[in-house]
Amino acid sequence: MREIRTNDEELQKFRHHPDSQPVVMLNLLRFKSSTDRGESGLAAYARYMQNAARFLEQVGGRLLWQGTADQLIIGGPEDRWDRVLLVEYPSRAAFLQMVGNPEFQAVQVDRKAALEETVLIATTTERSTLGPE
Repeated sequence: MREIRTNDEELQKFRHHPDSQPVVMLNLLRFKSSTDRGESGLAAYARYMQNAARFLEQVGGRLLWQGTADQLIIGGPEDRWDRVLLVEYPSRAAFLQMVGNPEFQAVQVDRKAALEETVLIATTTERSTLGPE
């Protein structure tokens, strides 16, 4: 298992990327079968999502899409994920505001307990059929 950590070089690029449009964050999640508290990683992550929702709302973000990764058609065992999320923020600054909030950082305990591995990719929309709510 790799350590879950922020890529500081990419975070600096993120901070300095043009911020004139929304950013959609692609979240790839692999859950632990069991946390240190003896619950499933999925249960711990569900609690994290419930607690994090208000912070997402406060910065004008929204969950666009969430799904279970059922079959790995192309790739190897290291590419297996349990869940995929698309989360939209009105700007990169809004995302940074949320993750910099000490109250939001406090709810990260459940996220960290839940995940065996995760990837977070910032994307710029080129084309989409996902419209505003």
